[in-house]
Amino acid sequence: MFRHLTVAALVLLAPLALAAAGEPRFELPIDCRVGEVCFVQNYVDEDPGPGWRDHACGRLSYDGHDGTDFRLPDYRMMDRGVPVLAAAAGTVLRVRDGMEDVNARIVGRDKVTNVGAGNAVIIDHGDGWQTAYLHMKRGSVAVTPGQRVESGQKLGLVGLSGLTEFPHVHFGVRHNGKVVDPFVGEEPPAACGQPGHALWSAAAAKDLAYKPTAGLGAGFAVRIPEDEAARHGEYDADRLTADAPLLVMWSDIMGAKAGDSQRVRIEAADGRVLFEHTTALTGDKAAWFGYQGLKRPAGGWPRGPYRGTVTLIRGGEAVVTLERSIAP
Repeated sequence: MFRHLTVAALVLLAPLALAAAGEPRFELPIDCRVGEVCFVQNYVDEDPGPGWRDHACGRLSYDGHDGTDFRLPDYRMMDRGVPVLAAAAGTVLRVRDGMEDVNARIVGRDKVTNVGAGNAVIIDHGDGWQTAYLHMKRGSVAVTPGQRVESGQKLGLVGLSGLTEFPHVHFGVRHNGKVVDPFVGEEPPAACGQPGHALWSAAAAKDLAYKPTAGLGAGFAVRIPEDEAARHGEYDADRLTADAPLLVMWSDIMGAKAGDSQRVRIEAADGRVLFEHTTALTGDKAAWFGYQGLKRPAGGWPRGPYRGTVTLIRGGEAVVTLERSIAP
């Protein structure tokens, strides 16, 4: 049974070894460009102790996490519908649908803890291999128990059901009931970062280059922004009128680290720098929402547009750069 619990350089996956007899090769379980449009937020926890680490010695996991989380950058993309795909051919064992798409942090984790997987599909691939696809969108599950599915077949849509705080599909792999990290195989290497026996196809492996940090979104607001509202697109319609009280730039960044710094720069239409400030981060952030900006000048805002840039800096190098503009 599946249990779901609650640095700038890209590290490529190790070359794929030949598949063992009966061992599946997995394609991407989500229909999006991983690392560009959607992102791996969490990997399987490879630390046997109370701490956590991912297969690449990074921090994209949490204690006891038993799958790979493919996240969407915001709710708008979830609303448009992103298909969850069968990673390999097999037979559907179990499904669940009908659970509401809610953020557990907002409704309370106690409300969803007993059904943490949310809307889900479990597939049997034979020889003891199973995969799970969790947290799917309510009403989207497109398969039934006993149904034969092919690799790449649509199972449903990415959602926010169960014990989760962001739209994603949790992809879990088990062999004879044991959790398997598809990035390293059944026998993980002695130390993180060493070559393992990855279970991805060559095409999937190419798309899954390790990316520890990514910009999920950014924008301007003329009021104090909040993370959930920004991810729902609430500030997309903000316009900078002459009497707007504030002009702030917000950003949503995955995988920020202690020691990183964030620089926000806002320029007027004529190129004048109106605001520039750098903030140091004091801890690792799985997902970090922040904003900076300035108040309305005494004479009101000159006519725009205005341009803003958010830069996340690590070791003196820019690892994320997000540029946005706001019209009058």
